[in-house]
Amino acid sequence: MAENFDYIIIGAGAAGLTSGQYGARAGLKTLIIDSSSGGGQALQIAELENYPGLFPLVSGSDFSEKMLEQTKAFGTTVIQDTVLSIDKINDRFTVKTQKEEFQCYAVLIATGAKHNTLQVPGEKELCGAGVSYCATCDGPFFKDKKIIVVGGGDSACSEAVYLSTISKDVTLIHRRGTLRAQKAVQDKLLNSGVTVRFNSQIESINGKNKVESVTLKDSETENLSEIPADAVFIFAGTTPVTDLVEMLPKDENGYLLTDECMQTIIPGLYAAGDVRSKPFRQLVTAAADGATAAFQATNYIHGQKLKKSL
Repeated sequence: MAENFDYIIIGAGAAGLTSGQYGARAGLKTLIIDSSSGGGQALQIAELENYPGLFPLVSGSDFSEKMLEQTKAFGTTVIQDTVLSIDKINDRFTVKTQKEEFQCYAVLIATGAKHNTLQVPGEKELCGAGVSYCATCDGPFFKDKKIIVVGGGDSACSEAVYLSTISKDVTLIHRRGTLRAQKAVQDKLLNSGVTVRFNSQIESINGKNKVESVTLKDSETENLSEIPADAVFIFAGTTPVTDLVEMLPKDENGYLLTDECMQTIIPGLYAAGDVRSKPFRQLVTAAADGATAAFQATNYIHGQKLKKSL
């Protein structure tokens, strides 16, 4: 028999955990489900320095651990399981996982986004043997080695700066002529000693049992060159995880469309954090999304319960 909750949140990143806190504090019986132990992309942040009120800086893993503890302390139930489906019949949602089945009045999709791959020869074959998507996870294995970082946004630049503390031989490869990162992040990168190669893209990652070099293509001249490397850290953007709700409207990049209250086109079904279409994705905006979703869900749930009592 399905266990009943008021509010079920799928995803235990910053958006999901914040929403869990606000939901529980509002008196909702709240459940968070995540296929991992939680934390989301914050786990990959080496130094979290721009979250308001956190000073001096902390690591993303410490931040996530404290947020998870805080969420549980407010009374939210958090389980590790994989959600298989979400269905709505009349005024109730049914959430099926690999292990159990739950029912609730409102659901929040806070599944975040996953890292994009370059889809070049050698990337898949050498993943875990020098190819990585997490600098804080794998960077220490390449102390004083030749490190390549791919990308031009906040993540790529921040992680390149972090890796520069591990090795003095870090090169950032960016396919465009200018970086996309915020100016403060760019300034830190340019002062870190990291070499930046603009208008370049990786054609292949080379090596037998481990990364040995990368082949680059100059996007202006189309000339190819090969440079030695021991590790390649890839930060080529993200793709939203929307498998559970493919029926919902999305923007041109696949992110879920909501109104400013995090409401999707289905009453009682909300989306928050990196999975949602919005102009700026940061921990602080994910947390704000989660809080807003919980506030709206609370009002919606109270309305549904009032209907049933009449």
